[in-house]
Amino acid sequence: MTFVSHPRIVPDTVEERRYQTAMVQGCLKNNTLVILPTGLGKTVVAVRVAAEYLSAGKILVLAPTKPLVDQHRGSFSEMLVGVKVGEMNGNMKPETRSGIIDKCDVVVSTPQSVANDLEAGRYDLERFSLVIYDEAHRGVGNYAYVKVAPFCRKETRCVGMTASPGSDTSKIEQVCINLRLRRIDIRSDEDPDVSPYIHYTFVNRIEVNIPQDIQDITALLRSMLDHFVSEMVGLNLVRPGWQVSTSYMLTIGQNLQMRLARGEKTAIVYRGLALHSICIKLLHAIGLAETQGVTPLRVYLEKVEAEADQKEGGKSSREIVRRPEYVGVRTIVDRTNVEHPKVSRVLSLVSRVIDGGRGSKVIVFAQYRDTCEMLTQKLSSVPGARVGMLVGQSNGGLKQKEQVALLDGFRHGDYNVIVSTSVGEEGLDVSSTDAVVFYEPVSSEIRTIQRRGRTGRKNDGEVYVLVAKNTLDEVLERSSAEKERAMRERLERLSDELSRGSSPVLKKNQTRLDGF
Repeated sequence: MTFVSHPRIVPDTVEERRYQTAMVQGCLKNNTLVILPTGLGKTVVAVRVAAEYLSAGKILVLAPTKPLVDQHRGSFSEMLVGVKVGEMNGNMKPETRSGIIDKCDVVVSTPQSVANDLEAGRYDLERFSLVIYDEAHRGVGNYAYVKVAPFCRKETRCVGMTASPGSDTSKIEQVCINLRLRRIDIRSDEDPDVSPYIHYTFVNRIEVNIPQDIQDITALLRSMLDHFVSEMVGLNLVRPGWQVSTSYMLTIGQNLQMRLARGEKTAIVYRGLALHSICIKLLHAIGLAETQGVTPLRVYLEKVEAEADQKEGGKSSREIVRRPEYVGVRTIVDRTNVEHPKVSRVLSLVSRVIDGGRGSKVIVFAQYRDTCEMLTQKLSSVPGARVGMLVGQSNGGLKQKEQVALLDGFRHGDYNVIVSTSVGEEGLDVSSTDAVVFYEPVSSEIRTIQRRGRTGRKNDGEVYVLVAKNTLDEVLERSSAEKERAMRERLERLSDELSRGSSPVLKKNQTRLDGF
């Protein structure tokens, strides 16, 4: 094995890989969006670029989550020689962050705290020669990356990194414009200089049938939904025979809010908003029953009932709990001992993986925190399972230090099973994960790729996707697959155009990019 030789890089720590070297050289010449599959060393590319720019000024590394910030701080500290690396976040006092800016050669931070400081004039980016945007696909709309970029000097080198830019070419274009990135460097698993380093990820689709009790619950919930949708049809708010979904209902709600904002304060608009709220709640309950299980549904129904008991507000919840169908739902939920068949599948999969070899580890992803809590409790009964739950900070979740400690414990073997919400999907380097379990499919191709990427990083890995037949799971699975297929086709086309020296992404709005 050949290692990178550089005065700023710790000897014998960074393997020399041809594709990484080529990407580094490209980043040194132009502001670049680096698109590289998960586990192939985007951080190494960033460190090598930083090593070249340290002599010209400070380095700013931005990452969307606090655990990811901590991870980058560790990586840059371990790989770079004679460099002081500092970490910043929004929990620090502004003067503390300003002190870190002054004292450190490399500053790793969440973007919102930097954006706030720059807008407040606490410091500037004049001393920074390089800004690195991790998970750069976030650089659209009002995200903090977009607020930071205008504060960079024209001479500052900018590098964006992502494994999953998404299927929307116009969004990739917008990321490039917002973050001042003038070229795109793409690698895929099939590239000849990348393929020797690929570890295979085997995706296993597991179908489950919905038990009778859950079928009865969803039938009653759908009967309630049909009742309220029929009223919306009568008010000409919903088209007759139209397939009702959460996205469709959200569009109806937006239209009603627009009518209200234009001054249309009529009984139809107000009743429509109430019905919209009721239907959204019922669609969520149906989704929980079909794809999550009775326990998460029970927790949600308790929240609906608590809201119905409130004197102020809670009108939509009161209408729900007063329906005779709701009484039937509650009766089944209270008496049944049936849980979603996904639960037993997760338990058997986890048991098989951790029994399969010394030190084997599993990450289980679930959409909802209530589901995570249920799975954590049930998985704790699996022999040999040392289970931790990774959730965000909101609503009494895990603070940054607790998230970091949990992931460190997972890496070091204190835990061998992690149950995680979306907070564990993005970027985190947990290199020895043997399997990933999707408790449900997700519609986002970006999130699907990020979830899969938690395994197959240092060795071959297994991915298990649980799909409840004839439910929302199948819809989300198809949506994600179609978006991912479109993303790969567009990236391949874009890569080919770039190799020939042309790119519609960068040609359109070229004058705006030159203006940077």
